[in-house]
Amino acid sequence: MKNIILTGDRPTGRLHIGHYVGSLKNRVEIQNEGNYDKMYVMIADAQALGDNHDNIQKIRDNIIEVAIDYISCGLDPNKVTIFIQSEISELTELTFYYMNLVTLSRLTRNPTVKEEIKLRKFETSLPVGFVCYPISQAADITAFGANIVPVGEDQLPMIEQTREIVRSFNSLYGETLVEPKEVLPKNEICRRLPGTDGNSKMGKSLGNCIYLSDDEKTVNQKVMSMYTDPDHIKVSDPGKLEGNVVFTYLDAFSNNEFIKKYAPEYNNLQEIKDHYTRGGLGDVKVKRLLASILNEILTPIREKRAYLEQHKSEVYDILFKGSDEARKAASKTLNNVKKAMGIDYRNSLA
Repeated sequence: MKNIILTGDRPTGRLHIGHYVGSLKNRVEIQNEGNYDKMYVMIADAQALGDNHDNIQKIRDNIIEVAIDYISCGLDPNKVTIFIQSEISELTELTFYYMNLVTLSRLTRNPTVKEEIKLRKFETSLPVGFVCYPISQAADITAFGANIVPVGEDQLPMIEQTREIVRSFNSLYGETLVEPKEVLPKNEICRRLPGTDGNSKMGKSLGNCIYLSDDEKTVNQKVMSMYTDPDHIKVSDPGKLEGNVVFTYLDAFSNNEFIKKYAPEYNNLQEIKDHYTRGGLGDVKVKRLLASILNEILTPIREKRAYLEQHKSEVYDILFKGSDEARKAASKTLNNVKKAMGIDYRNSLA
């Protein structure tokens, strides 16, 4: 079996460091390892319409921003196919066929969908397009025969729903679709980074993100305002690590080289944690350490971003070329699906 990878993001805003450690970094590592036959990276603008249908300009503006974030973080258009979802009309047709394989009650039981409905206050006015986006996601994955899907932990219920759709289709119409498997970040902390305010979810709408496009001054300001231990008032007070966002971020982003460079009096992060918990280490010093680490990670991304922002036509060329390539692959899958279902009339009745 070929190893085909599909992954992507909704263009509802600039990408943040939660995206970076939750999926982007992992995607770049997979790309550079090269242990795959094909890798697709999708900007899911059609899915974003589910809760942004009345603000199309927001999606249009962020398609290019997400693409710039992708390339700035190291995704190479010569190694992966980056495309725009709505450019592939075959995905819409596949979604329509898959709708018959899923019940409404099953969709609304999906934990990710339930959480997103609550977050967007859709309980009393739920758009059909929004509740169906797990089906759309299944179409995206199966259209390219993807068997590997790098995701964040919050997307696991979506992958399971895709597997259910694949099994139902293959059971009814014969072995046609490929069942996908998720790939999670190796560092469990990275699977769902909390917001800077301590909220368990980092989200654009919550205003608790550090964006990949933030400059050094902005990163410093956001880190210095991060939630720590509210009882750690004096430097001499023992501090708590549980729920302390600064240390959660250090777990996600630091390594011994960073510690040696920015906190040479310590050998590793554990020594810093021990000092903090017994007292004698202030929040400001720990935050400055985190800010230094984040800015070092983000500096090359910012530099690449600065170039791409001045050469957006090159980015659009990459997107349109990738979309043309992706559409050819999706068209083959759609033909196979229609043949399996017995609705390829022009071929079967001629």
